[in-house]
Amino acid sequence: MKIRPTLLALALSMGMSTFAQKIVYTDASEFPLYGKISTETNERYERLPSKLENVSRKEVWKLGRNSAGLYIRFCSNTTSVRIKWEALFDNEQNHMTDLGTRGLDLYALVDGEWKAVAPIRPTKKGLNEWTVIRNMQPIEREYMLYLSLYDGVKSLEIGVDEGATLEQPKVNSPSTEKPIVMYGTSILQGGCASRPGMAYTNILGRRFDREVFNLGFSGNARLDMEIAELMATVKDPGVFVIDCIPNSSDKLIAEKGEAFFRVLRDAHPDVPVIFVEDPIFPRTAFDTKLDEEVVGRNIALTTLFKKLKKAGEKKIYYVSAEKMLGFDGDATVDGSHFTDVGMLRYVENMMPTMKKALK
Repeated sequence: MKIRPTLLALALSMGMSTFAQKIVYTDASEFPLYGKISTETNERYERLPSKLENVSRKEVWKLGRNSAGLYIRFCSNTTSVRIKWEALFDNEQNHMTDLGTRGLDLYALVDGEWKAVAPIRPTKKGLNEWTVIRNMQPIEREYMLYLSLYDGVKSLEIGVDEGATLEQPKVNSPSTEKPIVMYGTSILQGGCASRPGMAYTNILGRRFDREVFNLGFSGNARLDMEIAELMATVKDPGVFVIDCIPNSSDKLIAEKGEAFFRVLRDAHPDVPVIFVEDPIFPRTAFDTKLDEEVVGRNIALTTLFKKLKKAGEKKIYYVSAEKMLGFDGDATVDGSHFTDVGMLRYVENMMPTMKKALK
């Protein structure tokens, strides 16, 4: 087969320009990191302050080293973006993809809204390098890079075209004023979103254009008081969300629920607090023991809420799980953890109450 000289020259020219494009890396520590309550952590990309290392249960401490809800903001006119990073634990799970577990996710601000650009896939354990996007127009864009949900980040570098700008964000979005502070379980941490941007805390952050603190601890959201105290240190929060019921027995809710709430209320008398019921998982239609446990936990939460209302508490809200996941059974991966469909349904169920609370 013969190729015309002009076409061959064009093909070679395109190939050479692609490979000739040099990428220059900058350590992500040069850019602001959002989504963490305390800067006094052992490493940059973890959520719990170092003072809790010998206070929290070891399971909570280790999960706190996961970077769920953290994101980097930067601005660039590059035509391509490449990311180099190393996972802290190299976690793998049998119900969540590697991309959801230890991948990253890039978004760009377009006409005032955050749009998904492309996810960053881990291809191996240890150090990874991935071309996120190429062939863009060389115009200045604001970017948001979500970090891993179920792993930590040991190192992170952002690569752009040689000669392109790579600067601090110029737009305050998501806004850092009156952040949303959320405490919960593996589902809140991000299980089992297909990619970090689809965790419901991150979706809510985009919907409300507001910083969200993700304090999700897989299997270990058991009303630990040091977490309440950490939440209480947030300056001028917009709302607190208590969504830990799937990990808390009815007995535990009765014993510690009010004390956990009081830590928040004493520190912030006028900040709204939202209580969220245990999801009604598809398996409850068949598993009678699980159904009994879910009902029991939600009764305990309702009892606590009514007690607080009777005591005169204002600015407290309650989100029912009745319609949270729909009725088709398609909102979970394994009968418990949310698919992207489940994440979106959760957000839609939560938004009306959150809008009232944030007025």
